[in-house]
Amino acid sequence: MKKIILFAANGFIGRALIDYIAKNHPDYQLTAISRNPMKNLPAAFQHFSWDGKTMGLWAKELEGAELVINLVGKSVNCRYTKKNKAAIFSSRLDSTRIIGEAIKDCTVKPTCWINAASATIYEHSLEHPNTETTGIIGNGFSVNVCKAWEKQFFAFKDLPLRQILLRTTIVLGKDGGVYPVLKKLARFGLGGKMGKGNQQISWIHIMDFCEALWFLFENKQAEGIFNIGSPNPVKNDVFQRELRKSLGIPYYINQPEWILTTGAQLIGTETELILKSRFIEPENLKNLGFRFQFPSIELCLSNLRD
Repeated sequence: MKKIILFAANGFIGRALIDYIAKNHPDYQLTAISRNPMKNLPAAFQHFSWDGKTMGLWAKELEGAELVINLVGKSVNCRYTKKNKAAIFSSRLDSTRIIGEAIKDCTVKPTCWINAASATIYEHSLEHPNTETTGIIGNGFSVNVCKAWEKQFFAFKDLPLRQILLRTTIVLGKDGGVYPVLKKLARFGLGGKMGKGNQQISWIHIMDFCEALWFLFENKQAEGIFNIGSPNPVKNDVFQRELRKSLGIPYYINQPEWILTTGAQLIGTETELILKSRFIEPENLKNLGFRFQFPSIELCLSNLRD
């Protein structure tokens, strides 16, 4: 059977990809690689444990693989302490470097390597949509992480395979990520705009993420950097309004920046995740002809509610 190797397979996006591949592409065998053991994998799939930074028995599985997917990276949903910053950097750079080295050692190299990245690399933008060609790279800790991560990935550009980098926006799904958190807050009455509410939210439905990844894998012209997000970003106040509407919640409280700052400290996160305006246009994906199943936030939130 044709082989797929998936790193960070036990995360929200990793589990969604496993389900997607098992359901839609049964002619592929998947090797799931994660820090922790995984249960309930499809019968044709196997699992290897990995510490995220050293070579292991998993390396031999890369021989002749059709696709290698790397989603490894410590969650940025934390306080930016010195320790957490170091872990955010090292988890992304170490894993990408070791996977690249393992691919170099293969006698029969994989055909395609898809690596996670983040649309956070772009500047805070309220009006200017950032495409892969016109996007303006920002400044600060999160941007520096993204730049180093991408540099490490493309350090292996001489390998004889296709490299695809996914600058991913906010992924919305029932089983993880930010959607369950925002849904709970809305039901507690905290579903109003956050800060000024004019910050752009670029987002993508989890199913469109899976479809987009597979579309790029199958399209032999696809190589390089791709923004992974809906073609229709919305401002925070619009997102929150549509979320309340989808849930049938008429009551809400707006959350000014000082409340968000206090709340972020209490729950151990950073307000940047809420207040940075991420205005992304998936130009390269659209130019290749990808069709979104959930192009609008209304369709997305309606589907997640059901």
